[in-house]
Amino acid sequence: MWKYLLESYASEQAARMLSMENATSNAQDMIKDLTLQFNKARQAAITTEMLEIVGGAEALD
Repeated sequence: MWKYLLESYASEQAARMLSMENATSNAQDMIKDLTLQFNKARQAAITTEMLEIVGGAEALD
């Protein structure tokens, strides 16, 4: 009987470990996606600011 209880406990822990591995993988994928979105938005803001600076400089000429 003790063996079956231990096997049940081990099975439960294995399922929890697999679940946490999947959650970790999903979180890492989400971090990559959000980092990419952030970098694209930051670059777009930089580009817009550069265009405004160039446009202002051209207006002074």
